[in-house]
Amino acid sequence: MENHSIGLLNDSFPPVIDGVANAVANYAANITAHHGSAVVVTPAYPDAHDEDFSFPIVRYPSIDTSKLIGYRAGYPFSPDVARQLQAQKVELLHSHCPVASTLLARQLRDLLDAPLVFTYHTKFDIDIRNAIQGKFLQDSLIRALVQNVAACDEVWTVSRGAGENLRSIGYEGDYTVIQNGVDMPRGRVSEEAIARVTAGYDLPSDVPMFLFVGRLMWYKGIRIILDALATLKRENRPFRMVFVGGGGDEAEVRDYAQKLGLGAVCFFTGALHDREQIRAWYCRGDLLLLPSTFDNSPLVVREAAACSLGAALIRGSSSAEGVTDGVNGLLIEENAPSLAACLRDLTIEKMHEIGEGASRDIYLSWKDAVDLICEQYEIVLDRHRSGVYRKRRKTVMDSYFKLQGELMDAFAKFRTFTENMQSSIENQWEL
Repeated sequence: MENHSIGLLNDSFPPVIDGVANAVANYAANITAHHGSAVVVTPAYPDAHDEDFSFPIVRYPSIDTSKLIGYRAGYPFSPDVARQLQAQKVELLHSHCPVASTLLARQLRDLLDAPLVFTYHTKFDIDIRNAIQGKFLQDSLIRALVQNVAACDEVWTVSRGAGENLRSIGYEGDYTVIQNGVDMPRGRVSEEAIARVTAGYDLPSDVPMFLFVGRLMWYKGIRIILDALATLKRENRPFRMVFVGGGGDEAEVRDYAQKLGLGAVCFFTGALHDREQIRAWYCRGDLLLLPSTFDNSPLVVREAAACSLGAALIRGSSSAEGVTDGVNGLLIEENAPSLAACLRDLTIEKMHEIGEGASRDIYLSWKDAVDLICEQYEIVLDRHRSGVYRKRRKTVMDSYFKLQGELMDAFAKFRTFTENMQSSIENQWEL
Protein backbone atom coordinates (compact mmCIF):
# COMPACT_ATOMS: atom_id res chain seq x y z
CA MET A 1 0.00 0.00 0.00
CA GLU A 2 1.18 3.49 -0.79
CA ASN A 3 1.50 6.05 1.99
CA HIS A 4 -2.21 6.44 2.80
CA SER A 5 -3.98 7.60 5.95
CA ILE A 6 -6.51 5.14 7.39
CA GLY A 7 -9.21 5.92 9.97
CA LEU A 8 -9.99 2.93 12.21
CA LEU A 9 -13.22 3.10 14.22
CA ASN A 10 -14.31 0.80 17.03
CA ASP A 11 -16.60 1.05 20.05
CA SER A 12 -13.96 -0.51 22.33
CA PHE A 13 -10.30 0.34 22.77
CA PRO A 14 -7.85 0.27 25.69
CA PRO A 15 -8.30 0.60 28.61
CA VAL A 16 -11.08 -1.78 27.51
CA ILE A 17 -9.41 -5.06 26.54
CA ASP A 18 -11.15 -7.46 24.18
CA GLY A 19 -10.37 -9.24 20.94
CA VAL A 20 -11.62 -6.50 18.63
CA ALA A 21 -9.89 -3.71 20.59
CA ASN A 22 -6.70 -5.76 20.33
CA ALA A 23 -7.22 -6.18 16.59
CA VAL A 24 -7.72 -2.44 16.02
CA ALA A 25 -4.62 -1.59 18.06
CA ASN A 26 -2.56 -4.01 15.94
CA TYR A 27 -4.04 -2.70 12.68
CA ALA A 28 -3.03 0.83 13.68
CA ALA A 29 0.44 -0.08 14.96
CA ASN A 30 1.39 -2.10 11.88
CA ILE A 31 -0.06 0.37 9.38
CA THR A 32 1.87 3.16 11.10
CA ALA A 33 5.09 1.15 11.21
CA HIS A 34 5.07 -0.23 7.66
CA HIS A 35 2.43 1.28 5.36
CA GLY A 36 1.53 4.90 6.06
CA SER A 37 -0.48 6.36 8.92
CA ALA A 38 -3.49 5.37 10.98
CA VAL A 39 -5.76 7.14 13.46
CA VAL A 40 -8.09 5.31 15.85
CA VAL A 41 -11.53 6.81 16.54
CA THR A 42 -13.25 5.52 19.67
CA PRO A 43 -15.46 6.65 22.59
CA ALA A 44 -13.92 8.60 25.46
CA TYR A 45 -13.00 6.50 28.46
CA PRO A 46 -11.77 7.38 31.98
CA ASP A 47 -8.12 6.62 32.69
CA ALA A 48 -7.22 6.09 29.03
CA HIS A 49 -3.49 6.45 28.35
CA ASP A 50 -3.52 7.32 24.66
CA GLU A 51 0.01 8.66 24.88
CA ASP A 52 1.24 5.07 25.20
CA PHE A 53 0.45 4.34 21.54
CA SER A 54 2.49 5.13 18.42
CA PHE A 55 -0.51 6.52 16.53
CA PRO A 56 -3.08 9.27 17.24
CA ILE A 57 -6.37 8.44 18.96
CA VAL A 58 -9.47 10.60 18.56
CA ARG A 59 -12.02 10.25 21.35
CA TYR A 60 -15.66 11.31 21.14
CA PRO A 61 -18.25 11.72 23.94
CA SER A 62 -19.55 8.61 25.68
CA ILE A 63 -21.88 7.54 28.46
CA ASP A 64 -21.38 4.73 30.98
CA THR A 65 -23.40 1.70 29.88
CA SER A 66 -20.92 -0.85 31.26
CA LYS A 67 -23.51 -2.48 33.53
CA LEU A 68 -25.71 -3.18 30.50
CA ILE A 69 -23.26 -4.13 27.76
CA GLY A 70 -19.84 -4.13 29.43
CA TYR A 71 -18.62 -0.99 27.62
CA ARG A 72 -19.20 2.73 27.47
CA ALA A 73 -21.52 3.75 24.61
CA GLY A 74 -20.25 6.47 22.31
CA TYR A 75 -22.38 9.37 21.10
CA PRO A 76 -21.37 9.38 17.43
CA PHE A 77 -22.45 12.89 16.42
CA SER A 78 -19.29 14.83 17.17
CA PRO A 79 -18.06 17.69 14.96
CA ASP A 80 -14.62 17.53 16.59
CA VAL A 81 -14.04 14.08 15.09
CA ALA A 82 -14.64 15.36 11.58
CA ARG A 83 -12.23 18.25 12.10
CA GLN A 84 -9.49 16.02 13.45
CA LEU A 85 -9.83 13.41 10.70
CA GLN A 86 -9.74 16.12 8.06
CA ALA A 87 -6.52 17.38 9.66
CA GLN A 88 -5.15 13.83 9.51
CA LYS A 89 -6.13 13.68 5.79
CA VAL A 90 -7.88 10.33 6.26
CA GLU A 91 -8.51 8.63 2.90
CA LEU A 92 -10.27 5.42 3.96
CA LEU A 93 -12.58 4.65 6.88
CA HIS A 94 -12.61 1.18 8.42
CA SER A 95 -15.22 0.42 11.07
CA HIS A 96 -14.91 -2.63 13.32
CA CYS A 97 -18.23 -2.35 15.17
CA PRO A 98 -21.68 -2.13 13.56
CA VAL A 99 -23.11 0.24 16.17
CA ALA A 100 -21.83 3.73 17.06
CA SER A 101 -18.60 3.37 15.09
CA THR A 102 -20.40 2.63 11.84
CA LEU A 103 -22.98 5.36 12.48
CA LEU A 104 -20.12 7.82 12.83
CA ALA A 105 -18.28 6.42 9.80
CA ARG A 106 -21.39 6.83 7.64
CA GLN A 107 -21.53 10.50 8.64
CA LEU A 108 -17.87 10.99 7.82
CA ARG A 109 -17.85 9.14 4.49
CA ASP A 110 -19.22 11.94 2.31
CA LEU A 111 -17.59 14.67 4.37
CA LEU A 112 -14.13 13.16 3.87
CA ASP A 113 -14.85 11.70 0.41
CA ALA A 114 -13.54 8.37 1.69
CA PRO A 115 -14.74 4.79 1.11
CA LEU A 116 -16.10 2.88 4.09
CA VAL A 117 -15.03 -0.69 4.94
CA PHE A 118 -16.69 -2.69 7.70
CA THR A 119 -15.28 -5.83 9.38
CA TYR A 120 -17.62 -8.25 11.16
CA HIS A 121 -15.68 -9.73 14.08
CA THR A 122 -18.30 -10.85 16.60
CA LYS A 123 -21.73 -12.47 16.58
CA PHE A 124 -23.51 -9.32 17.68
CA ASP A 125 -26.93 -10.96 17.52
CA ILE A 126 -25.92 -13.14 20.48
CA ASP A 127 -24.61 -10.11 22.40
CA ILE A 128 -27.87 -8.26 21.75
CA ARG A 129 -30.02 -11.20 22.87
CA ASN A 130 -27.93 -11.54 26.03
CA ALA A 131 -28.07 -7.83 26.88
CA ILE A 132 -31.59 -6.83 25.82
CA GLN A 133 -34.89 -8.21 27.09
CA GLY A 134 -37.85 -8.66 24.75
CA LYS A 135 -37.84 -10.31 21.33
CA PHE A 136 -39.39 -7.32 19.53
CA LEU A 137 -36.64 -4.98 20.72
CA GLN A 138 -33.96 -7.59 20.04
CA ASP A 139 -35.18 -8.12 16.47
CA SER A 140 -35.44 -4.36 15.88
CA LEU A 141 -31.86 -3.78 17.03
CA ILE A 142 -30.53 -6.66 14.92
CA ARG A 143 -32.39 -5.33 11.89
CA ALA A 144 -30.89 -1.86 12.45
CA LEU A 145 -27.44 -3.42 12.84
CA VAL A 146 -27.78 -5.27 9.53
CA GLN A 147 -28.95 -2.12 7.75
CA ASN A 148 -25.94 -0.29 9.13
CA VAL A 149 -23.59 -2.99 7.80
CA ALA A 150 -25.29 -3.10 4.40
CA ALA A 151 -24.75 0.65 3.99
CA CYS A 152 -20.96 0.23 3.95
CA ASP A 153 -19.01 0.12 0.68
CA GLU A 154 -17.16 -3.11 1.49
CA VAL A 155 -17.98 -5.79 4.06
CA TRP A 156 -15.23 -8.03 5.40
CA THR A 157 -15.50 -10.91 7.85
CA VAL A 158 -12.77 -12.60 9.88
CA SER A 159 -13.89 -16.07 8.76
CA ARG A 160 -16.33 -17.81 6.47
CA GLY A 161 -18.40 -18.79 9.52
CA ALA A 162 -18.63 -15.14 10.55
CA GLY A 163 -19.92 -14.26 7.09
CA GLU A 164 -22.55 -16.98 7.24
CA ASN A 165 -23.63 -15.78 10.68
CA LEU A 166 -24.04 -12.29 9.24
CA ARG A 167 -26.16 -13.76 6.43
CA SER A 168 -28.25 -15.69 8.97
CA ILE A 169 -29.41 -12.46 10.64
CA GLY A 170 -30.52 -10.83 7.40
CA TYR A 171 -27.49 -9.46 5.54
CA GLU A 172 -27.86 -10.16 1.82
CA GLY A 173 -24.75 -8.56 0.33
CA ASP A 174 -21.31 -9.85 -0.57
CA TYR A 175 -18.46 -10.23 1.89
CA THR A 176 -14.72 -10.91 1.74
CA VAL A 177 -12.88 -13.04 4.30
CA ILE A 178 -9.91 -11.10 5.72
CA GLN A 179 -8.20 -12.89 8.57
CA ASN A 180 -6.83 -11.33 11.74
CA GLY A 181 -3.30 -11.96 12.94
CA VAL A 182 -1.81 -12.20 16.42
CA ASP A 183 0.70 -9.96 18.18
CA MET A 184 2.62 -12.80 19.81
CA PRO A 185 5.83 -13.90 18.10
CA ARG A 186 6.20 -17.54 17.14
CA GLY A 187 8.22 -19.38 19.78
CA ARG A 188 8.29 -20.19 23.48
CA VAL A 189 9.24 -18.04 26.43
CA SER A 190 11.97 -19.23 28.77
CA GLU A 191 11.35 -22.00 31.29
CA GLU A 192 12.25 -19.49 34.01
CA ALA A 193 9.46 -17.15 32.86
CA ILE A 194 6.97 -20.04 32.82
CA ALA A 195 7.99 -21.11 36.31
CA ARG A 196 7.68 -17.56 37.62
CA VAL A 197 4.18 -17.01 36.21
CA THR A 198 2.79 -20.41 37.21
CA ALA A 199 4.34 -20.53 40.69
CA GLY A 200 1.86 -21.38 43.42
CA TYR A 201 -0.32 -23.64 41.26
CA ASP A 202 -0.26 -27.43 41.62
CA LEU A 203 0.78 -28.33 38.06
CA PRO A 204 2.84 -31.56 37.93
CA SER A 205 4.88 -31.81 34.73
CA ASP A 206 3.71 -35.36 34.01
CA VAL A 207 -0.02 -34.53 34.29
CA PRO A 208 -1.88 -33.08 31.25
CA MET A 209 -2.70 -29.40 31.72
CA PHE A 210 -5.67 -27.95 29.83
CA LEU A 211 -6.09 -24.22 29.33
CA PHE A 212 -8.88 -21.73 28.65
CA VAL A 213 -8.03 -18.09 27.86
CA GLY A 214 -10.63 -15.34 27.60
CA ARG A 215 -13.63 -13.78 29.31
CA LEU A 216 -15.44 -16.33 31.46
CA MET A 217 -18.76 -16.41 29.61
CA TRP A 218 -20.96 -19.51 29.59
CA TYR A 219 -21.61 -19.13 25.87
CA LYS A 220 -17.92 -19.81 25.18
CA GLY A 221 -18.46 -23.50 25.98
CA ILE A 222 -17.26 -23.39 29.59
CA ARG A 223 -20.03 -25.66 30.85
CA ILE A 224 -18.97 -28.27 28.28
CA ILE A 225 -15.39 -28.04 29.60
CA LEU A 226 -16.37 -28.45 33.24
CA ASP A 227 -18.83 -31.29 32.60
CA ALA A 228 -16.25 -33.16 30.51
CA LEU A 229 -13.59 -32.73 33.19
CA ALA A 230 -15.99 -33.94 35.85
CA THR A 231 -16.37 -37.13 33.81
CA LEU A 232 -12.59 -37.60 33.65
CA LYS A 233 -12.31 -37.00 37.39
CA ARG A 234 -14.92 -39.67 38.12
CA GLU A 235 -12.83 -42.05 36.00
CA ASN A 236 -9.74 -41.17 38.08
CA ARG A 237 -7.88 -39.80 35.07
CA PRO A 238 -5.24 -37.23 36.08
CA PHE A 239 -5.36 -33.68 34.68
CA ARG A 240 -5.17 -30.02 35.63
CA MET A 241 -7.31 -27.20 34.25
CA VAL A 242 -6.43 -23.49 34.30
CA PHE A 243 -8.83 -20.69 33.36
CA VAL A 244 -6.96 -17.50 32.43
CA GLY A 245 -9.44 -14.63 32.42
CA GLY A 246 -12.25 -13.12 34.43
CA GLY A 247 -15.39 -11.02 34.23
CA GLY A 248 -18.71 -12.05 32.76
CA ASP A 249 -19.98 -15.21 34.45
CA GLU A 250 -16.84 -15.79 36.51
CA ALA A 251 -18.57 -16.17 39.89
CA GLU A 252 -21.04 -18.71 38.52
CA VAL A 253 -18.27 -20.62 36.73
CA ARG A 254 -16.21 -20.88 39.90
CA ASP A 255 -19.23 -22.05 41.89
CA TYR A 256 -20.09 -24.67 39.28
CA ALA A 257 -16.51 -26.01 39.27
CA GLN A 258 -16.71 -26.41 43.05
CA LYS A 259 -20.12 -28.09 42.80
CA LEU A 260 -18.63 -30.66 40.41
CA GLY A 261 -15.81 -31.40 42.85
CA LEU A 262 -13.09 -29.90 40.63
CA GLY A 263 -11.69 -27.46 43.19
CA ALA A 264 -8.41 -29.34 43.70
CA VAL A 265 -7.59 -29.66 39.98
CA CYS A 266 -9.20 -26.55 38.45
CA PHE A 267 -7.55 -23.14 38.92
CA PHE A 268 -8.58 -19.56 38.08
CA THR A 269 -5.99 -16.83 37.56
CA GLY A 270 -8.47 -13.97 37.23
CA ALA A 271 -8.13 -11.35 34.51
CA LEU A 272 -4.56 -10.91 33.22
CA HIS A 273 -3.50 -7.93 31.12
CA ASP A 274 0.25 -8.56 30.89
CA ARG A 275 0.75 -10.18 27.49
CA GLU A 276 3.96 -11.89 28.55
CA GLN A 277 2.17 -13.54 31.48
CA ILE A 278 -0.55 -14.80 29.13
CA ARG A 279 2.11 -16.02 26.73
CA ALA A 280 3.76 -17.95 29.55
CA TRP A 281 0.47 -19.70 30.30
CA TYR A 282 0.11 -20.68 26.64
CA CYS A 283 3.62 -22.14 26.77
CA ARG A 284 2.86 -24.09 29.94
CA GLY A 285 -0.40 -25.58 28.65
CA ASP A 286 -0.67 -28.90 26.82
CA LEU A 287 -3.99 -28.21 25.06
CA LEU A 288 -6.28 -25.20 24.70
CA LEU A 289 -9.97 -25.97 25.23
CA LEU A 290 -12.42 -23.77 23.30
CA PRO A 291 -15.64 -25.73 22.65
CA SER A 292 -17.43 -22.56 21.47
CA THR A 293 -19.60 -21.82 18.47
CA PHE A 294 -19.85 -18.16 19.51
CA ASP A 295 -16.38 -16.99 18.53
CA ASN A 296 -15.51 -15.85 15.01
CA SER A 297 -11.89 -16.74 14.27
CA PRO A 298 -10.85 -16.17 17.91
CA LEU A 299 -7.40 -14.69 18.45
CA VAL A 300 -6.69 -17.13 21.28
CA VAL A 301 -6.43 -20.05 18.84
CA ARG A 302 -3.67 -18.30 16.88
CA GLU A 303 -2.02 -16.95 20.01
CA ALA A 304 -1.86 -20.52 21.28
CA ALA A 305 -0.45 -21.67 17.93
CA ALA A 306 2.30 -19.05 18.26
CA CYS A 307 3.35 -20.91 21.42
CA SER A 308 3.02 -24.39 19.83
CA LEU A 309 -0.22 -25.07 21.69
CA GLY A 310 -3.00 -26.84 19.80
CA ALA A 311 -6.73 -26.47 20.52
CA ALA A 312 -9.80 -28.65 20.92
CA LEU A 313 -12.56 -26.97 18.89
CA ILE A 314 -16.11 -27.62 17.72
CA ARG A 315 -16.24 -29.33 14.35
CA GLY A 316 -17.66 -26.98 11.71
CA SER A 317 -17.35 -23.86 13.88
CA SER A 318 -15.72 -20.62 12.79
CA SER A 319 -12.94 -21.28 15.31
CA ALA A 320 -12.08 -24.56 13.56
CA GLU A 321 -11.56 -23.17 10.04
CA GLY A 322 -8.20 -24.37 8.73
CA VAL A 323 -7.90 -27.07 11.41
CA THR A 324 -7.30 -30.71 10.46
CA ASP A 325 -8.33 -33.12 13.19
CA GLY A 326 -5.33 -34.79 14.81
CA VAL A 327 -2.82 -32.77 12.77
CA ASN A 328 -2.98 -29.15 13.95
CA GLY A 329 -5.94 -29.34 16.32
CA LEU A 330 -8.69 -31.59 17.65
CA LEU A 331 -12.32 -31.46 16.49
CA ILE A 332 -15.25 -32.47 18.67
CA GLU A 333 -19.03 -32.22 18.72
CA GLU A 334 -20.65 -29.52 20.82
CA ASN A 335 -21.20 -31.54 23.97
CA ALA A 336 -19.35 -32.70 27.07
CA PRO A 337 -19.27 -36.44 26.23
CA SER A 338 -17.51 -35.68 22.94
CA LEU A 339 -14.88 -33.53 24.68
CA ALA A 340 -14.39 -36.16 27.39
CA ALA A 341 -13.90 -38.86 24.75
CA CYS A 342 -11.36 -36.65 22.95
CA LEU A 343 -9.33 -36.05 26.11
CA ARG A 344 -9.69 -39.47 27.70
CA ASP A 345 -6.65 -41.24 26.26
CA LEU A 346 -4.77 -38.26 24.83
CA THR A 347 -1.08 -38.32 25.76
CA ILE A 348 1.00 -35.25 26.49
CA GLU A 349 3.30 -36.25 23.61
CA LYS A 350 0.38 -36.30 21.15
CA MET A 351 -0.83 -32.90 22.37
CA HIS A 352 2.65 -31.46 21.82
CA GLU A 353 2.74 -32.93 18.32
CA ILE A 354 -0.58 -31.25 17.54
CA GLY A 355 0.79 -28.00 18.97
CA GLU A 356 3.73 -28.10 16.56
CA GLY A 357 1.26 -28.59 13.71
CA ALA A 358 -0.73 -25.56 14.88
CA SER A 359 2.40 -23.42 14.95
CA ARG A 360 3.25 -24.56 11.42
CA ASP A 361 -0.22 -24.26 9.84
CA ILE A 362 -2.38 -21.79 11.80
CA TYR A 363 -0.07 -19.04 13.08
CA LEU A 364 -0.36 -15.67 11.31
CA SER A 365 1.50 -12.63 12.62
CA TRP A 366 -0.15 -9.23 12.64
CA LYS A 367 2.55 -7.86 10.36
CA ASP A 368 1.78 -10.47 7.70
CA ALA A 369 -1.95 -10.01 8.20
CA VAL A 370 -1.75 -6.22 7.84
CA ASP A 371 0.45 -6.56 4.73
CA LEU A 372 -2.43 -8.46 3.11
CA ILE A 373 -5.02 -6.03 4.50
CA CYS A 374 -3.19 -3.06 3.00
CA GLU A 375 -3.23 -4.76 -0.40
CA GLN A 376 -7.02 -4.91 0.00
CA TYR A 377 -7.09 -1.24 1.00
CA GLU A 378 -5.45 -0.39 -2.34
CA ILE A 379 -8.21 -2.28 -4.18
CA VAL A 380 -10.86 -0.42 -2.18
CA LEU A 381 -9.27 2.97 -2.92
CA ASP A 382 -9.03 2.13 -6.64
CA ARG A 383 -12.72 1.20 -6.67
CA HIS A 384 -13.58 4.42 -4.89
CA ARG A 385 -11.58 6.53 -7.36
CA SER A 386 -13.23 4.79 -10.31
CA GLY A 387 -16.72 5.48 -8.96
CA VAL A 388 -17.75 1.89 -8.22
CA TYR A 389 -19.24 2.71 -4.83
CA ARG A 390 -21.37 5.55 -6.16
CA LYS A 391 -23.51 2.87 -7.79
CA ARG A 392 -24.57 1.66 -4.34
CA ARG A 393 -28.26 2.35 -3.79
CA LYS A 394 -28.75 5.38 -1.56
CA THR A 395 -31.21 5.07 1.33
CA VAL A 396 -33.13 7.56 3.41
CA MET A 397 -30.63 6.93 6.21
CA ASP A 398 -27.73 7.77 3.85
CA SER A 399 -29.34 11.13 3.15
CA TYR A 400 -29.79 11.65 6.86
CA PHE A 401 -26.15 10.89 7.59
CA LYS A 402 -25.02 13.09 4.69
CA LEU A 403 -27.02 15.93 6.25
CA GLN A 404 -25.47 15.16 9.63
CA GLY A 405 -22.03 15.35 8.04
CA GLU A 406 -22.81 18.68 6.41
CA LEU A 407 -24.11 20.02 9.72
CA MET A 408 -20.98 18.78 11.46
CA ASP A 409 -18.85 20.52 8.85
CA ALA A 410 -20.80 23.74 9.19
CA PHE A 411 -20.60 23.58 12.97
CA ALA A 412 -16.87 22.92 12.84
CA LYS A 413 -16.32 25.92 10.53
CA PHE A 414 -18.45 28.12 12.76
CA ARG A 415 -16.53 26.98 15.83
CA THR A 416 -13.21 27.70 14.11
CA PHE A 417 -14.50 31.12 13.11
CA THR A 418 -15.59 32.01 16.65
CA GLU A 419 -12.32 30.72 18.12
CA ASN A 420 -10.36 32.85 15.65
CA MET A 421 -12.50 35.88 16.48
CA GLN A 422 -11.99 35.34 20.20
CA SER A 423 -8.24 34.98 19.69
CA SER A 424 -8.15 38.18 17.59
CA ILE A 425 -10.05 40.13 20.24
CA GLU A 426 -7.76 38.84 23.00
CA ASN A 427 -4.70 39.84 20.96
CA GLN A 428 -6.11 43.34 20.43
CA TRP A 429 -6.69 43.73 24.17
CA GLU A 430 -3.11 42.63 24.82
CA LEU A 431 -1.89 45.31 22.41
